[in-house]
Amino acid sequence: MPDDNRCGVLFDVDGTLIDTTYLHTVSWWEALRQADHQVPMASIHRAIGMGSDKLLDHLLGPERDRDGDGRLRDSHDALYAEYWERLTPLPRAVDLLRACAARGLRVVLATSAAEHEVAALRAALAADDVIDTVTSSADARESKPAPDILVAALDQSGLTAERVVFVGDSVWDVAAAGKLDIPCVGLACGGTSRAELAGAGAVAVYDDPAALLDGLGDSAIATLG
Repeated sequence: MPDDNRCGVLFDVDGTLIDTTYLHTVSWWEALRQADHQVPMASIHRAIGMGSDKLLDHLLGPERDRDGDGRLRDSHDALYAEYWERLTPLPRAVDLLRACAARGLRVVLATSAAEHEVAALRAALAADDVIDTVTSSADARESKPAPDILVAALDQSGLTAERVVFVGDSVWDVAAAGKLDIPCVGLACGGTSRAELAGAGAVAVYDDPAALLDGLGDSAIATLG
């Protein structure tokens, strides 16, 4: 059941807390290239943040033959896994999580990463002592920009949409939050511009977790509680 007395912050992880956006871009580019799909990296980058199903529709078209989608996902996963031991948090990302927890807020990783990737992301953050809840792609029927993963994060953490803020790095994050009327703070460290994030509906945009931490007292997060 929801705990109406608690507030929290939902965080996207890839590109928001950990510097993975371009690793995913390169991994998808190579997986697509191996299958004879020539897709510019810039196009792939702009689709990162969607689930793999919607990403492939976006890049290859919804009318394509989907028989090869499983192989494309497997290729991406294998290529991306080569980076797992080198995953690096973005500037002061862990400090931001700890600062939110110190304010009495529940810290929720609302990630749609596959379950086998979540362990690598958590290991890179090394902040399990302040993390309340972690989701994965298995918790959502539809990927972003559908809001399913945020609904799952709310359900699992006992929080309500009225008492949370979402922090993400892509227009797909902002769109998903908007469908639940959750304020979304945008971070430009995933490679999406401040103007694009603001134009998509982000209530504020910061360069990276360090900038949000520096401005935490004046941010939407400070209004929780």
